[in-house]
Amino acid sequence: MPWWAQLLVSLAAALLIAWLALVVALLIAKPDKGLLREALRLLPDVLRLLRRLAGDRGLPRGVRIRLMFLLVYLAVPIDLIPDFIPVLGYADDAIIVTAVLRSVVRRAGLDAVRAHWPGTDEGFAAVCRLTGV
Repeated sequence: MPWWAQLLVSLAAALLIAWLALVVALLIAKPDKGLLREALRLLPDVLRLLRRLAGDRGLPRGVRIRLMFLLVYLAVPIDLIPDFIPVLGYADDAIIVTAVLRSVVRRAGLDAVRAHWPGTDEGFAAVCRLTGV
């Protein structure tokens, strides 16, 4: 087998193992349905926030690149866990958005996120709770 074929097979196997690990972690963690509902209600405001942050030239380039990758991930119809699977289908999106927002807050600061927040103060407080800020 040529080296490039071995590389492709290895990459596919690594992606499959990572996907299975995420599924097992989500099954073990059993995300709180109330927390997921709150996250889904905030989805339009969070998407506008992500778009605004990604377009802000005042933020570090690494933050903007992370946000661009997140927006592409959310726009692509293929997910790590298909959305038709109850609870877990949307949990992977919520977990990835939460992880990226945490890293953005750590790198850019809470003030930058607050300046771009398009929703209400209660919604911002909910985002802070969801991201653990």
